[in-house]
Amino acid sequence: MRLTRIAVISALTTSLLACSATEEQPAPFKERANSKAPASKFDLREWKITLPLDEDNNGKIDEVGVRAIQDYAHPDFFYLDDNGHMVFATPNKATTSANSSNTRSELRHMLRGDNKGIKTASFKNNFAIARHTFSDKFAQVGGKMEASLKVDQVAVRAGYPDKPPAFSVVVGQIHAGKDKNLLEKTNEQFGWGNEPIKIFYKKWPNHDTGSVFWTYERNLPKTAKDRTDIAYPVWGNTWKNPADPGAEGIKLGEEFSYVINVHENTMYLEFTAAGKPTVNYAIDLSNNIDAYGNQDLKDNPFGYTLDWHYFKAGAYNQCSTKDDVAGWYTACPGTGDWEIDKANGDYTQVTFTKLKVGKSTKP
Repeated sequence: MRLTRIAVISALTTSLLACSATEEQPAPFKERANSKAPASKFDLREWKITLPLDEDNNGKIDEVGVRAIQDYAHPDFFYLDDNGHMVFATPNKATTSANSSNTRSELRHMLRGDNKGIKTASFKNNFAIARHTFSDKFAQVGGKMEASLKVDQVAVRAGYPDKPPAFSVVVGQIHAGKDKNLLEKTNEQFGWGNEPIKIFYKKWPNHDTGSVFWTYERNLPKTAKDRTDIAYPVWGNTWKNPADPGAEGIKLGEEFSYVINVHENTMYLEFTAAGKPTVNYAIDLSNNIDAYGNQDLKDNPFGYTLDWHYFKAGAYNQCSTKDDVAGWYTACPGTGDWEIDKANGDYTQVTFTKLKVGKSTKP
């Protein structure tokens, strides 16, 4: 199939640009030294947050929008610590988003800022890669997220400890849009809502250190037998290896950094930590060549070319309480009472010392 054939999404332009008012440039970020809100120390003018709560009892997970987050903190799940660092925490058992059985305290990048005249799924609130048919219609072509953080806690118990997600947390990702219109207009070749990258930290309870790795999800339908996450090691092991990473791993409370730089069509990754070797990867998101330079015949031949994308960062707990034979469901214990679950170690906590987003840069 030639790429020109996927230009059928021209009809999407009108629907996704609908209500896309002119973007307003936010005022320069200024710290508010007396505030306890994370936005007083971190530039969150283009972020909203999803929390493991349903405080309005509407049966849906709570979100705090861009405008409200500027003065928002939650004493358990999203706050500044005594050092002015941004803490995300989430128990195993709590309200989850509609498309997941995992709890999260996680930011979602919003390129529109607080301009609600631009819809969440609009081109003007997301980025595309350069090869996208309408890349010039997006808020950005590519983008860059830089973060420094330490994982303080991962869930210590799992009903199925040998399943890959047990004892792990996702601390950063790029999500492609889940888009029914895109599925229809591209003959179900794009729009499933897959992730070209998720950055994991995983530590088995009996190990002194944990592993950092990232995964690329083949951009295929959920029902496709070859749709899977391919893991690439950074420090230590990947999720299917139960061996103790020892000195090659990262301890709880040990800071590390990552950079996700999507420039034109390529995602460039850099991982750094004190006393560890710097690890770099690059993968072209417009084809099916993997991060080792090999063709993956099972992947979408055009990768994520026609998807729209956004960054996420925080604590996305991978220890699901759902008990099911499928590989993602780890039957991790949890009561739904935060104080009890925290005391039992049935939660995840991540502290960010840096979080920055912006335009991509040429490597």
